[in-house]
Amino acid sequence: MLEPALPVEPPASVGALATALSGLRAAIGGATYPLVMPSAEEAKRIGSALVSQLDDYLLPRLARLDAPLLVVVGGSTGAGKSTLVNSLVRAPVSTAGVLRPTTRSPVLVSHPSDSQWFRQGQLLPGLTRTAESSTDPQTLQLVSAPALGPGLAFLDAPDIDSVVDRNRQLAAQLLAAADLWLFVTTAARYADAVPWELLTTARLRGTVIALVLDRVPAEAAGEVSAHLGEMLAARDMGAAPIFVLPESTLDGQGLLSEDVTRPLHDWFAQLASDSNARAAVVKQTLDGALAALGPAVEGLAGAADEQALAAKALDERVTAAYRTSRRTMEDGLQDGRLLRGEVLARWQEFVGTGEFLRTLESRVGQLRDKVVAAITGRPAPGRNLQAALESQLVTLLRGVAADAAEQAYSAWQAHPAGVALLDPSLQKASPDLPERAERVIRDWQQYVLDLVRQEAGDKRIVARGAAYAVNGVGLTVMVAVFTSTAFIPTGAEVAVGAGTTIAAQKVLEAIFGDQAIRTLATRAREELLKRVNVLLDTEAARYTDRTAAVGLELEPAATLRRAAAEVEQAREEVALTGTPS
Repeated sequence: MLEPALPVEPPASVGALATALSGLRAAIGGATYPLVMPSAEEAKRIGSALVSQLDDYLLPRLARLDAPLLVVVGGSTGAGKSTLVNSLVRAPVSTAGVLRPTTRSPVLVSHPSDSQWFRQGQLLPGLTRTAESSTDPQTLQLVSAPALGPGLAFLDAPDIDSVVDRNRQLAAQLLAAADLWLFVTTAARYADAVPWELLTTARLRGTVIALVLDRVPAEAAGEVSAHLGEMLAARDMGAAPIFVLPESTLDGQGLLSEDVTRPLHDWFAQLASDSNARAAVVKQTLDGALAALGPAVEGLAGAADEQALAAKALDERVTAAYRTSRRTMEDGLQDGRLLRGEVLARWQEFVGTGEFLRTLESRVGQLRDKVVAAITGRPAPGRNLQAALESQLVTLLRGVAADAAEQAYSAWQAHPAGVALLDPSLQKASPDLPERAERVIRDWQQYVLDLVRQEAGDKRIVARGAAYAVNGVGLTVMVAVFTSTAFIPTGAEVAVGAGTTIAAQKVLEAIFGDQAIRTLATRAREELLKRVNVLLDTEAARYTDRTAAVGLELEPAATLRRAAAEVEQAREEVALTGTPS
């Protein structure tokens, strides 16, 4: 038995190409397409196929350019692939299927001196090696055939048009690992669509192709072969050799006669004996496969762009919905609507009417003591007013949150990626929103009271009125927050408030002075909106967390394009088929 050839150390440029390919493999494997978009499923399929080709063929072949040339024998159901392989090596090494579909492991036949290369599992590493025939498509049966010259191996693949999905997938995977694809068809099946789709794919990958036209009646040989040649030329594959095998009877071992297979046998024998010819085939196919990576990866990058744009669009729709809710909340604090109804009644009850309001305009300087006395003596109206303020604010906040959730839900329903991410619960605000809204408003009211206490400092009102004074002024500040920021009541506000807006302003001015009141009201309003925004951000996150959870990278397309460009640059430097460009 001949000793296996020692591996040849590849040049440094080949090592750089292998490094670039490993980087591309990581980029493709890391790219995800989780959002439901028109391009997503195709991108997943192509990405998986590219990873398989990198693992099964490109990386191991690049590591051993001197390894035996692998001829993958593929074709349609019943085309006679196994019979042809057996006939070429003059031994029944691959069982020809009688029943269809034939479900068995692929068979790889090589010279004994080459078996170590295929046994090591560098090529097609995902398939388990076995010496026996198996029905498990995840195994690769290895067979030695001394009649087959060294440097050349045949791999009998499953039918490319099998009714079994796994058979078709495995056939496509094996064809992507071929240095040379020997396509076997018959006079009755050579124009079928499925084989031509794979032939076109092989051409785009740069795979070297040869064709066998099997079982051709003698009287139709010229016409059929001519038509096949025209079909090949029309698809830019006119240089592919065609071998026509006539209809014939098999011998006792189920083999074609040597006379029938001699043209094909001689062609392969010449290829096996010429290391330069084999190397040329390997480099042509390898270079073509490498060149085809760029366009394929660009398609993946385009799909990744669509994913990123879709995620951004979904988030923007949520942002728009909750931006509207924030604007509604701001308007509600300025248009006087919150001074109607219960709040107005409780405010009038709190500050009194008649003589109190009449004296308010003319005796501002004397109000400090009266306000303290009035407030100190009547705690109940203050509590009622605070409760009414809380109720109005909570009602407004719950309303804008509910509207935003419904708007965001509708916006996502109109987007293909959004529909897939939706859950019926998102159509409404969070179940615990009422409690959280109440907590936000109560905390804000406490903030206002603390603010009044802090700003009052050692002023006489706090010293003489104690807690009731602080509460009273704080409630007056809260009422004032519901008017325009500049504290200039509009006609509508005066009508709605029945003069209470002016009353609020005068009470506060009497206590702190004009500028202090403006500052207090502005700070209280800003603080309220800030707390409301935090709550609405939490509500919006129920949506945006779903786009974040799909795990999209920030720049997946850029990573893919950069990795593909590095591979292309390294490929040009290696110049497998000629002078570096």
